[in-house]
Formats: sequence, structure tokens, C-alpha cells
Amino acid sequence: MTDSSLTGSNRAHSSDLPPQAQDATPAGEGFAIVELFTSQGCSSCPPAEELLSEIERDAREQRQRIFALGFHVDYWDDLGWPDRFADAAYTARQQAYARAFGSGHLYTPQMVVNGTVEFVGSDRRRATNAIASALTAAATTPIALSVENASGGTGGGRRVVVGYQTERPLERAVLNVAIVERGLVSEVARGENAGRTLRQDNVVRAFTSVSLDAERGRVELEVPSDLDPRQASVVGYVQNDGDKAIVGAVAIDVPALAG
Repeated sequence: MTDSSLTGSNRAHSSDLPPQAQDATPAGEGFAIVELFTSQGCSSCPPAEELLSEIERDAREQRQRIFALGFHVDYWDDLGWPDRFADAAYTARQQAYARAFGSGHLYTPQMVVNGTVEFVGSDRRRATNAIASALTAAATTPIALSVENASGGTGGGRRVVVGYQTERPLERAVLNVAIVERGLVSEVARGENAGRTLRQDNVVRAFTSVSLDAERGRVELEVPSDLDPRQASVVGYVQNDGDKAIVGAVAIDVPALAG
């Protein structure tokens, strides 16, 4: 396994955004990036995925700046059920967190809030407390996103160009951009969850991470052909590449993907 957290294209280059970005981090407001490392092959994961769905649904209803991402790791794939959403890059991302936290091991389900707090992903009390604490800390690096265009990609997929604009980027900061999809249903035939129907939200379907060496630019991602743009969002978040602290985040819905 490598320490890469990239899938698809990771090209970034300087460019002006359209005059009006679709969404931006409000100055002085707190936020919470909630990353869940999970697998369809893990019998302990469905409760954590249900909690992630609840967190995302409540945040939308209450208009809170809480952004949920379900990263499906691949180290369960040889144990009876290959997860169709798994990617070795997501395992590598979890490995990078393990080194930053000093734990040295991987497990599922694992939840990470704002890159600095980790715990068992089904622990509702820890999740509630960590998110509440995160919402009290203001973003220090505002970020704005816009979906600029979508075109044909390889293997029937689509390439999506996301424009970004930020202020006061940190040295050694990276910009993570994920396309997540809600309302996914999988029938699991083998493994620990054999016979179960899993309903999962905010599954990461495409992800890239680029050095944030310019205040404006574009990133390009390739999304799978079966992604439903009506259920998809783009989440962008700025992260310190050293201690993994996340210092700014925003999300936008992506009807433009239908083009």
C-alpha cells in the first residue's frame, strides 16, 4: 500500500473562478468534516454508516456546516465480499491518519472529525461531542467552490472540473475535493454482512488531493458513470499536511454533473 490519497486525475493549475462561486465558507463560522472509514464487509460498520447518514440528514435540515464523507477501504475485500465503493487510496488515507495519531493500526469503523479527533465510528456520544466542539472553532482558511463543467471521461465515466478560491492558505496545506453520493443501496451476498441490504449515504465516489500553492485554481476528477447527480455533492476542505488539522471546508450540490 502506498501513502497516496488520490484517485482519478489530480491536476491543479492557476485560474480565475467565475465571478460568483456557488458556495463559500462564511467568515468566522465553525464547521465539521466527518470522515468515516468503513467497509461493506465489516459487520460492525452498518451502525456507523447509519449514524453518518443521520449526521448528514440532520445537518441539512438544520443548515449546519457539517460535511459527512464515507471512505470505503479495501482491506476487507479479500474476506468474502469485495466492496464496490472500496479504493486502496482510501486505505492509504486512513494509514496517513494512523501515523498522525500515533496509533499505528487500522480499524473499521473509524470516524475522524476535522482531522484531529478519532474514535469508533458507531460511538454516538463521541461523535456528538466532537462535532459540537468542532463547530465552535472558526475556519481559518476560507474556501469557495464552483462546478465549472463536466465532460466525458474514460470507461463511460465523466470528468468534472471544480474551481476553487481560498484566502490565506497555510504552508504545506492541501486541498481535498470529494464527490459524495447519497441514497445508495447494496445487496450483500457474502462475508460478514451476507444477506443484508445496506443503505449508505455520502459515499465517496471520487476524491483528489492537491497542494494548495495558489489562491485560485481548478481540480479535475473522474466520477463513475452510475453516479446520480441529483444525489451528489462536492465537498472541499483545506488540510494541514503535517498534523492533519482541517482549517476550512465547504460543500455544494452538483446538478451541473447532469450535463
